[in-house]
Amino acid sequence: MYDVDVLVIGSGPSGQKAAIAAAKLDRRVMVVERAHMLGGVCINTGTIPSKTLREAVLYLTGLNQREVYGRSYRVKDDITVSDLAARTQHVIGREIDVTRSQLTRNRVRIMTGTARFDDPHTVVVTDPSGHGNKVTAEKIVIAAGTRPARPASVDFDEQTIIDSDGIINLERVPQSMLVVGAGVIGIEYASMFAALGSEVTVVERRDRMLEFCDLEIVEALKYHLRDLAVTFRFGEEVASVQRHAKGAVAVLESGKRIAADTVMYSAGRQGVAADLDLERAGLAADSRGRVEVNENFQTSVGHIYAVGDIIGFPALASTSMEQGRLAAHHACGEPARGMPQLQPIGIYTIPEMSFIGATEDQLTDQRVPFEVGMARYRELARGQIIGDSYGMLKLLVAPETRQLLGVHIFGTGATELVHIGQAVMGCHGTIDYFVDAVFNYPTLAEAYKVAALDAMNKIRHLAQLHD
Repeated sequence: MYDVDVLVIGSGPSGQKAAIAAAKLDRRVMVVERAHMLGGVCINTGTIPSKTLREAVLYLTGLNQREVYGRSYRVKDDITVSDLAARTQHVIGREIDVTRSQLTRNRVRIMTGTARFDDPHTVVVTDPSGHGNKVTAEKIVIAAGTRPARPASVDFDEQTIIDSDGIINLERVPQSMLVVGAGVIGIEYASMFAALGSEVTVVERRDRMLEFCDLEIVEALKYHLRDLAVTFRFGEEVASVQRHAKGAVAVLESGKRIAADTVMYSAGRQGVAADLDLERAGLAADSRGRVEVNENFQTSVGHIYAVGDIIGFPALASTSMEQGRLAAHHACGEPARGMPQLQPIGIYTIPEMSFIGATEDQLTDQRVPFEVGMARYRELARGQIIGDSYGMLKLLVAPETRQLLGVHIFGTGATELVHIGQAVMGCHGTIDYFVDAVFNYPTLAEAYKVAALDAMNKIRHLAQLHD
């Protein structure tokens, strides 16, 4: 007889949803989480703090209102870290309470400590005092997540040289910042600190950033970040960082030297599998600390599952939640439909961007013909009202069937608006739906109708020339 039916290691988005799903299926469930980390990295140091910080930056700088009230408009002149932290800590506290409430309401036991395997069905949980407790479980779900990858050659000190987790612990807003790595996390933080007035330089070894996104959207983002005085150094690598009393100097392999108050490394994330003694359970991890799974999120040991960031791409809170739910259903022998192919990507830069479906480059490589329908926020009454003249929504459409192949949005509310396109694509819909639909006025959602009409007119014009 096992102590519990399902043991979940980690309480982030994937672990929490796995635990609750198993509890709903009348299983005895326990979650193991480190002290002061309920809700995982997502709530405590990652997604929630960074998105809350972004909202605080947008509000306090008055950035979104400058189109209307002028470039000098600000809600607060001297923005301090405590201004930003107040809102962030408030939201983190509330989210932890919500997570704890949901777990306890569903009769999920919470055990505080760090977990490691003793054998395939046994986990030793070491509590904060150092005492180890053994817990046996019929099924185990690994949802232990990741930590920022730290190059061994870099001397992190948590103030001058930091990783993305260290952002929320900064004592002041730096006058200058160097961001190493132009991935999603690096660009999100670069845009936030540029909006706060920091002089930001981004160094990226590749020739472009966010390669999985639509090139036109990325170019629009780059233009706006340059307008916020961000400097980009593409095709460059940092050879070394020298710390000084008043900041740091980064030396690039090309010989360039860049001075900054703060250097933030955004070098991807590393799975924490090495902390779990996986070999005792008959498992192994790859060089990035990730665990391999099948389509049901089972590891090579059938009763052990892994979900969330620890299994690698796409490593999003949104997809992780669904992975956790599906793994729990499979572990409990409950049928469930698999992960949908269509998943939206949201990037919380300033301005934000979001997309679903194919990009122009992907369709071109696959030799799939497409037409483009474009709507610009400045053409919409709502865009003028909110002071967003730069936003845009782009539809990629199959000319023959008018089926929607991709939706790409840049500007205010992009991460919300994308779900309208997701719903239509999920139902294999065509742009006829947008052409015929009546949208509230004035809204940003009207952009779908404008873009659909733009694409339809191009398709009609092409058909007339063929006749």
